[in-house]
Amino acid sequence: MNANIGFACIRNGMAIPRRDIPELPFADFRARVVEAVASGGRLACLFGDPASTLSSGADAMSLYAVIADSVRAQIHVGTTRLTSDRFPSLTPDCHPAHLFEREIAEQYGLRPEGHPWLKPVRFHASYRPGHDAWDRPEGTTPIVGVMDYYRVEGEEIHEVAVGPIHAGVIEPGHFRFQCHGEQVFHLEISLGYQHRGAERTLVGGPNKRTLHTIETVAGDTSIGNATAYCLAVEALTGAQVSARAQALCGIALELERLANHTGDLGALANDVAFLPTASFCGRLRGDFLNLSALLCGNRFGRGMIRPGGVGFDLDDARKAQFLDKLAGAYRDVTVAVDLLWDSASVQARFENTGAVSLDDCRAIGMVGPAARACGMECDIRQDFPWGIFRFKQIPISTSESGDVFARAFVRWLEIGRSVDFIRSLLSEFPDGPVRAEVGKLRPNHLAVALVEGWRGELCHVALTDDQGRFARYKMVDSSFHNWNGLMLALRDQQISDFPLCNKSFNLSYCGHDL
Repeated sequence: MNANIGFACIRNGMAIPRRDIPELPFADFRARVVEAVASGGRLACLFGDPASTLSSGADAMSLYAVIADSVRAQIHVGTTRLTSDRFPSLTPDCHPAHLFEREIAEQYGLRPEGHPWLKPVRFHASYRPGHDAWDRPEGTTPIVGVMDYYRVEGEEIHEVAVGPIHAGVIEPGHFRFQCHGEQVFHLEISLGYQHRGAERTLVGGPNKRTLHTIETVAGDTSIGNATAYCLAVEALTGAQVSARAQALCGIALELERLANHTGDLGALANDVAFLPTASFCGRLRGDFLNLSALLCGNRFGRGMIRPGGVGFDLDDARKAQFLDKLAGAYRDVTVAVDLLWDSASVQARFENTGAVSLDDCRAIGMVGPAARACGMECDIRQDFPWGIFRFKQIPISTSESGDVFARAFVRWLEIGRSVDFIRSLLSEFPDGPVRAEVGKLRPNHLAVALVEGWRGELCHVALTDDQGRFARYKMVDSSFHNWNGLMLALRDQQISDFPLCNKSFNLSYCGHDL
């Protein structure tokens, strides 16, 4: 992409005074976002902010865009001030803006005119009383899942509704299929059942509940979100994290990846009734979770990542125990997954099922293992390295077919490379403190933190006010980018393939709904 798009340019985990962020007329702002994405940049975040323009009146609003340039490892940030509750939609020329604009419309009553598919995202009332993008009567409370769904017309077309309550201990989400016999013409996904208003609770922080909120936005990504949050706070305070603490952060993040990838491979095996791998990986996921507990006393890593470093150290005795248990878990998961690859019937179900093309993957802005399974070489650990990843890199794991097999195979490649990475870190484990002192947040600054969680990119954007408190805290889970990928994966598939395709993405309802 063009390195000079007229936005402020920063690195991952850096803060910038808000006055240094160019405020462009909307037409220029829109044109530069569209041009940057068209030329290879990625729209990491697009969000509304009422706090920026309070001096202009209580109803004034700004939009912020965060563009990730992986070629130069640069992050471009720009803003525009809206003079009306209506603005020309970016989506017709920049598809990755699609869900962001729907979110902005829902949160602040700003209507992106020309948006091709403007619907609620989480089904909550507008955060600005008297401003509603759907012109509902004031005081009206939206009902989750109640909206107009896309319909394919025809005498032989039938509609299948699945959820929001599912036959299993999983989170709620609604899936609406347009089918001809068993063939799926279109899938529409409606979420919002898990909306808790997490972002709004962070305004005015940091406080005692801030980190707890961050760690529980998506329970299986506690380490990933805590890492992004701490990276943003450290940027806003200037805290210097020691090499030992950075290494421990990296180990914790890769343990989270190991546990979830192992669990996903077992779940994929279960969806095709291949019980040996399913049962083994179900247990082995617990072994990797127990390694997190050995590290910090919590199987999901809560309490481990803290601003300025980590909450727990790893002494020599526990390091030896850790390495021994890691070797055993990796040995066992290798045996279990080899059974999967050696089964012709499993491969017949995985291959050519739920494929997403590389062109579609790029067009909708997919991230993480799902994007890498389409052939995209995208990984925040290498493209925008932070912490220990600036000094020790993990090779990017990719496949090309974009189907269930590719999404499973990328997970398997990443398991081996995460194990190698952890072993390498512990063989050269640096000395030093594990926690640095963290001061107050700089007032009127913006910080951007990108982290490669196990599902993919996590983006946290923090804006501070005059007192150095959070005026706005924006989080984007990788699932926010990838649910549309699942919709595309089901086109022209058998509806019976849906559970397998869904599990091959394994997206977060909670992380999307916040």
